[in-house]
Amino acid sequence: MDRFRTLTGIAAPMPLVNIDTDMIIPKQFLKTIRRSGLGVNLFDEMRYDDDGNEIADFVLNRPQYRKAEILIAGDNFGCGSSREHAPWALADFGIRVIVSTSFADIFYNNCFKNGMLPVVLPQAQVDVLMRDAEKGANARMTVDLENQTVTTSDGESFGFEVDAFRKRCLLEGLDDIDLTMEKAAAIESYEAGAAMARPWV
Repeated sequence: MDRFRTLTGIAAPMPLVNIDTDMIIPKQFLKTIRRSGLGVNLFDEMRYDDDGNEIADFVLNRPQYRKAEILIAGDNFGCGSSREHAPWALADFGIRVIVSTSFADIFYNNCFKNGMLPVVLPQAQVDVLMRDAEKGANARMTVDLENQTVTTSDGESFGFEVDAFRKRCLLEGLDDIDLTMEKAAAIESYEAGAAMARPWV
């Protein structure tokens, strides 16, 4: 998993509330178990018409937001079913940070496991970030995980809270497999002892 420390990038404004995981990646795209290739279908039903043509006024189809790495979202982002394909699709598109007033618990946890940072801030601060994001590609925000701040293009900074363990995992690029491998010596020692104690197993 890629390390996350500081990101300066384009922020896309998406003020809709209760964006659920089916809106993020519709059910017909859940057949794959690969994390790559889902970005093209991110927000598919809002992004394309029935003929597969882009809907011009959808935020991520606008030229200034096609390379957005930060999403400023409405309340209760990622609600609905627990599909891990939702953070996969966001990450594959290029989104590394999502800012909202609240997230569904399972989606929130899945973000960290996939190298993304979900940031929870009060409504008033999200409103400031939303207005900044609406300025377009020239308004780049900075998200600093080490110092736990989000800074607007005008230099206004907001602090956020993040669990220390999750923060470490992102800073060091550790997913569940990496965390397990940190215990490789202890696992090998246990296996050797178990083999001696129960050679018939």
